[in-house]
Amino acid sequence: MKQAYSENMGAGGVTSKNYITGFILAVLLTVISFGLVITRLVPQQVVVIGIFAAALVQMLVHLHFFLHLNRSSAQCWNVMAMAFTALMLSIFVVGTIWIMHTLNTRMM
Repeated sequence: MKQAYSENMGAGGVTSKNYITGFILAVLLTVISFGLVITRLVPQQVVVIGIFAAALVQMLVHLHFFLHLNRSSAQCWNVMAMAFTALMLSIFVVGTIWIMHTLNTRMM
């Protein structure tokens, strides 16, 4: 009964190996981010780009290994909902920054 329920939800093939792999990757990406900031071996622009890149990869690791989102047909609607949410969030953030910048230039 439990096996059929998890397969209906699109979570078939979930093993502890997937969770351990995801955990190790997430910890590694976190250590890389902290290492970039603490060591100060590279310029600040490279640190910022590295942190953003590590954050993006870590987000994808979480989506794949912990939320089990992939390109399978069972996950199609979940991926589309996530993409729509990301689109709306980026529109809100970029729009807010644009409005704040415009207001700042008009006030000064």
